[in-house]
Amino acid sequence: MRTVVLSFVVAIAFHSVCAQSNSFQKYEQTIPGSDVKFEMVPIKEGTFVMGDDKSGKADEKPARKIKVSAFWMGAREVTYDEFVLFLNDENYSQNNDVDAITRPSVPYIDMTRGMGKEGGYPANSMKQYSALMYCKWLYDKTGIFYRLPTEAEWEYACRAGTTTKYFFGDDSAQLKDYAWYAANSGMKYHKTGLKKPNPWGLYDMLGNVQEWVLDQYVADAYSKLEDGTADPVNIPITRHPLVLRGGDYDDNADALRSASRGVSDLVWNRRDPQIPKSKWWNADAPFVGFRLVRPLKQPSAEEVEKFFKTFLEMQ
Repeated sequence: MRTVVLSFVVAIAFHSVCAQSNSFQKYEQTIPGSDVKFEMVPIKEGTFVMGDDKSGKADEKPARKIKVSAFWMGAREVTYDEFVLFLNDENYSQNNDVDAITRPSVPYIDMTRGMGKEGGYPANSMKQYSALMYCKWLYDKTGIFYRLPTEAEWEYACRAGTTTKYFFGDDSAQLKDYAWYAANSGMKYHKTGLKKPNPWGLYDMLGNVQEWVLDQYVADAYSKLEDGTADPVNIPITRHPLVLRGGDYDDNADALRSASRGVSDLVWNRRDPQIPKSKWWNADAPFVGFRLVRPLKQPSAEEVEKFFKTFLEMQ
């Protein structure tokens, strides 16, 4: 594990050190060559308490006061409509390598399990590597640097200024209004944006599909942080375990708490017949997806290259 903050060599690819400008507003991004759009919501810089000392699990303690710089976050989870453009882009190649290097191999089974594709359903079943490569593809298509959130950014955005178990309070009976989970999902994910958003306008932060973040999972990670730490991230040095956040359609209410930490599992790909197993897909994890963030200040091309090299090197 490498716990780092803004001294990290690609820190500029994470956050802006400049003042938030008038352009820091909600916007829509159209993916070039298509009519597919997604909405990005501004998340102002601030401080929050990460973790839960009262009702949290051991890996959510000790709670720490963390500073987070400004960024945009996707209002919804990345949808199949968006991800399939990457999957089908036959012209995309950075290294003149075969398809399975530059874009996802074609799934050998229906990763959606019949739960839904076009029309706003969340992209699912991809490994973190695949989510990161989608971000790289999106940068090459748009010229704008998008990435996965850090674990700290994700919890900060999910809490939206609240300190309760959920961003709407402590009563799990209200979850049905904000999330698809075991009690109301019918054991399947649903189109994004059908439930109420959190106070900052983010939909499905709880439930539907779990969301990849950048960090390596370390059970005692918070004990290695100090109050006042700015923008921490545990850079992965192994493929597993990695962190996911938000819980999913098959989880109970406790797994959907704002502080709850999910962890990747090698069994999610046990049915994959490929040797070696796919770097792109989790055949047994239809409950896994992701959401985008964009730092307030865009990094240079060299800094973007360094960022992706750093986070993809262990894949």
